[in-house]
Amino acid sequence: MDPARPSKQKDIIILTIRFSDLALIEPIQRALKSEGYDAPTPIQAEAIPHLLAGRDLLGIAQTGTGKTAAFGLPLLQRLFQEEAPAGPRCARSLILTPTRELAIQIADSLRSYGRNLHLRIALVYGGVGQKPQVDALARGVDILVATPGRLMDLMGQGHVKLDKVQIFVLDEADRMLDMGFIRDIRRIAATLPKQHQSLLFSATMPGDIAELAESMLRDPIKVTVTPVASTVERIDQRVFFVEPAKKRALLAAMLEDAAIGRALVFTRTKHGANKLARQLAESRIGADAIHGDKTQGARQRALADFRSGRTRVLVATDIAARGIDVDGITHVINYEIPNMPESYVHRIGRTARAGASGTALSFCGPEERGYLRDIERVTRRTLTVVKDHPFVAAPGLPANDAEAPQEAPRGKQGRGPRNFRRHRRGRRPNGGHGGGSRHGQRAA
Repeated sequence: MDPARPSKQKDIIILTIRFSDLALIEPIQRALKSEGYDAPTPIQAEAIPHLLAGRDLLGIAQTGTGKTAAFGLPLLQRLFQEEAPAGPRCARSLILTPTRELAIQIADSLRSYGRNLHLRIALVYGGVGQKPQVDALARGVDILVATPGRLMDLMGQGHVKLDKVQIFVLDEADRMLDMGFIRDIRRIAATLPKQHQSLLFSATMPGDIAELAESMLRDPIKVTVTPVASTVERIDQRVFFVEPAKKRALLAAMLEDAAIGRALVFTRTKHGANKLARQLAESRIGADAIHGDKTQGARQRALADFRSGRTRVLVATDIAARGIDVDGITHVINYEIPNMPESYVHRIGRTARAGASGTALSFCGPEERGYLRDIERVTRRTLTVVKDHPFVAAPGLPANDAEAPQEAPRGKQGRGPRNFRRHRRGRRPNGGHGGGSRHGQRAA
């Protein structure tokens, strides 16, 4: 370019936002600094100013994008500054989440961020005795983190009232839909005071969630940090066409590769998770299972062993895995293809967190081809087919889409084989009906 000739290209100035640039009070800034947090993630940078101003918010973001701090930091600040006592058996704010693990994770994060604020935080979830939870609620709390089933139970017994809630957060709304909790959520929301701030977060936006958001939120700010149902670009996604009887041998052969440092393996059923974990352990591969039939103590031990590296492989069902927040998961393996594309998005989002890369491997049998096509259509991404492995492309299985058989028959309530059907509104895997709060929670 001629230096004498003015350039028509505009200078681009990139501004790096830091937490110190946000209007967060000093005690929170100090806690963030002690945690080593300097720069907010995109959803935090966008959401925090609006939430501090009291706006309702609809957040579309995948897991691992920093949602907890996005809603947690302004929630802590507003409760601290207003200093209004909750009163016996009351809560000043409510965070609803689908699983026990995620509830525990959120509460732990809020305690870290709010360590200098001395706010009262209570946890309510099923699978454990309710007396400690009732005792924690008796004097009133500033923040209540709960799963819907146990919360409905305690409300019905008169142990908790929500008429003083100032801030309501619904996290992982699409997973709530999958678990059949939507009716419980509507009942809970109906008991809140008319004037309160509402926040709804979801990784995907199916029609039912859009309707729920419209009924809950008033003139909301919408923050989207990833396209709806998109998958993380840093994840290498591959598919193996394999006969169901050869899936376990394929998995065992893969786990001989030391590059698979920490693997999260997904099955559809609790029984399948137990069986696969037991078979891997018998093959001297460190493995454990996590699902809704495990006691809370067993689930926490399995997570602790997986997080510390004592267990290399964790076999999980979709519902139990929603609260798994473990750094360094190198591989997510779909031992069985999920029958809903949204579940695939959530599954693989467990890897490639905090800027790292990751790998997602899917084992696809003949009856699962319809599920795979649904995933590729919704995510707008074609998975790479692996053909150079001794267990794949077995006789009678397609090596590519052109050779694929017709999609599996579709039942009235869902896609694919009859054994794997699930109705979005009312049915959950392994039986049960989504309407009852008590039964819904036990499935978590």
